[in-house]
Parts: sequence; C-alpha cells; structure tokens
Amino acid sequence: MSHMTHSTEHKVITRPQAALWVRELQAKGLKVVFTNGCFDLLHPGHVAYLEEARSLGDALIVAVNTDASVRRLGKGEHRPVNPETDRARVLAALAAVDRVVFFGEDTPLELLTELQPDILVKGGDYQAQEVVGRDLILARGGQVRILPFRQGYSTSNLLARLRSAQD
Repeated sequence: MSHMTHSTEHKVITRPQAALWVRELQAKGLKVVFTNGCFDLLHPGHVAYLEEARSLGDALIVAVNTDASVRRLGKGEHRPVNPETDRARVLAALAAVDRVVFFGEDTPLELLTELQPDILVKGGDYQAQEVVGRDLILARGGQVRILPFRQGYSTSNLLARLRSAQD
C-alpha cells in the first residue's frame, strides 16, 4: 500500500486569499458561512458547533484570533495554550471547515467587512444584538445565527480539569 498524505494545510489562507475565495463562491451562487474564535483546545463542543455552522450554508470559513489578540481578550495568563498556527492547523483538519484565516484585531469587524460572508454564526454564549458585524451582514441581506451552547464543553473548563488532575 502506498503512503498517501492528506494534508489540509492549504485550507489555512491569507486575508486577501480569503476575500477572493468568498467572492468566487458567491459568484457561483453559493452561501458562505463565517464564524470566529480562539479555538485554543479543540473539544467536542467546538466540533459540534462547527459542523452545525457548516450545515447552514455551502462553505465555512473560520477566523482564528492571533496569539496577540487572544492575550488581549484576557482569557488568562497562560492563554493561548496552543500557538495560532497549531490552532489553525487543527481546525483545517476538520471536514466541516473549508478555510481558516487569522485576524489580529480585537473584533472580527474589519475582516467581516473585507469578506462579506452570507451567514454570520456565533455560539449561544452571545445574544444576537451583541454580535460584532451583525448590522453589516443584515444590511446586505445576510443572516446572523446564534447556535446553542453545548453545556459542559469549554476550553476554560477543560483547563480547570487538567489543573485539578495535576494536584
């Protein structure tokens, strides 16, 4: 049996590449779904969320906070646990994720303005009114969807369990 590699690194793209990719899909009449986050330690809650997000359209692009922006979010002194390139690589390996792009700003508003996706998705820890970019997406006829939060799954909870396991 021959050794075959199934690299998904090509799914991690630059912002200009992402904008072009979205335009090309939309020109074919396809719906692009956008979500964003840190995705520090991937867990089943993330996977279910991304699969559901992907099911809302024809393609899913995930915007990942850079390490510097994660630190500014104040998630804790040891966050992110994994560097941005590793976080992006793991996300890119998921079947539900079509492309991954980085953003270093505090919010994804600038990136949303560049990409103009059709559907903006956030997790259930958000209220629709507080979703950054909501007005931008709705103004162009898109949708903003809040997906249910999966109880018991969070990177913070996972890290707390790991710390208590060490004690």
